[in-house]
Parts: sequence; structure tokens; C-alpha cells
Amino acid sequence: MTIDLDTLSPAAVAARLAGSPEERAALVRAGAEAGLAEAQAVYGQMLLDGAGVAADPRAAFGWFNKAAAQHHVMALNMVGRCYDLGWGTAPDKAKAAECYRIAAGQGLDWAMYNYATSLALGDGVAEDKAAALGWLEKAAGMGNAKAINFVGSFHEDGWVVARDMEIAADHYARAAEGGDFRGAFNHARMLGEAGRTDEALGWLGRVGETATPAFIDKAAAWLAASDVPGFPTDGVTALRRGAR
Repeated sequence: MTIDLDTLSPAAVAARLAGSPEERAALVRAGAEAGLAEAQAVYGQMLLDGAGVAADPRAAFGWFNKAAAQHHVMALNMVGRCYDLGWGTAPDKAKAAECYRIAAGQGLDWAMYNYATSLALGDGVAEDKAAALGWLEKAAGMGNAKAINFVGSFHEDGWVVARDMEIAADHYARAAEGGDFRGAFNHARMLGEAGRTDEALGWLGRVGETATPAFIDKAAAWLAASDVPGFPTDGVTALRRGAR
């Protein structure tokens, strides 16, 4: 379906955006084909997710690149994600890290988080945990819940900072409140170890609402082997129930 944007009234645009996923995708595609960077970035995500259009990671990668060429920072971050995870292109960790680095330098918190992860793991770039923490703290200061959780992990594990469980627990609680499922799981761990089992079970249920299946399985295995009373039984049940 071809759409001429110049012929659409504001009301017609609003109607299409409020319509079916297919109608929204067709409208966004028209904007992308007209050269609008934001539409190119959004259409790339639609193609990646299969939202209103058949999933096509290779085409998504192409649209992200078109938007990134117009200095769309989130699109550049998504080009990095494609290289990182092999979405629509061959995996290339070095190219992924470079995309993240540039987008992070332009102030995008998600790119800061992704670049910090690359630095912390030495994934496509030389390992530098101190630099990783710096980027994570910048992203955390912008309210990025995943970054807040990762800062907590640095303090729990004693990476380039003194080990401090109180600081770690505070970051996990903030990440959980911010909606990060890893933060919610870590917060639940801290609560359980402090004897606050009922609160921990509530957070475990919330983990399952947004966590990936792979994370659910890993978390369930950890809970099943835990010495915290209730975690091997009620904890696993809460986690699995939340995932439904």
C-alpha cells in the first residue's frame, strides 16, 4: 500500500496511527521512504519486532543505517545492537562497540549502558572496568534502570571500587523500582538474605512479568539451589507465576 504523506490531513494521520498495527506500519514506512530519520528508526524497530509488518532483521538493519546516517542517535545505537547480536548482519563486536561509543558520546543513556557493558566484558573493545563504571554512572544519573542495576553489581562484586553491600542493595532497589527485571531479582535476593521473605517473593513475581525466558530459567535454577528459606519452593513458584 502506497501512501502519499502530502495528501494526508492531520486527522487522517492521527486515524492511521490509532488504527491497526498494519496501518501504523504503512504510515511509518511512508515517512521512512520520504527520508524522515525518526520514521526510518521507528520502521526499523517495527521490522525487527514484526510489529504490523513481517519481521525482517536485514531490512531493519538497513533502515537503522539510513537513520544513523542522518545522525539519529538511537538508530546508531540500534546499528550497534544489530552488530552485537547478529540481527540482519554478521555479528561484529568491534563495530558494535564503536557504534555504542559514538552514540554514548552524543548523550544517549542506552548507548552508555551498552558501551559500558562492552568495556566491562572486553567485548569488541579492550576491557576497562573503570571506564565502564564511569559510563554506567552517567547513564544511571539519567535514570536508566539497567545502568543503576549494573552499578550495584560493581559494588557487590568489588569491581574497581571497594565492595559495599549497602550501596549495592540501594542500587538494586532503585533499579527494581525503575522496572529493570535484573534489578528486581537482585533486590529480591537482598531482601531474602535480610529475612524479608514476603517482600522478596513479591519482587520475584514482578521479575517474571518482563524478564526473558532465558533469564527466568537461570533465576529459577539459582533460587532452587538457594539457602534462603522459601526461595527453592515459594520463590521459584512466584517467579514462574509472574512469567505467565
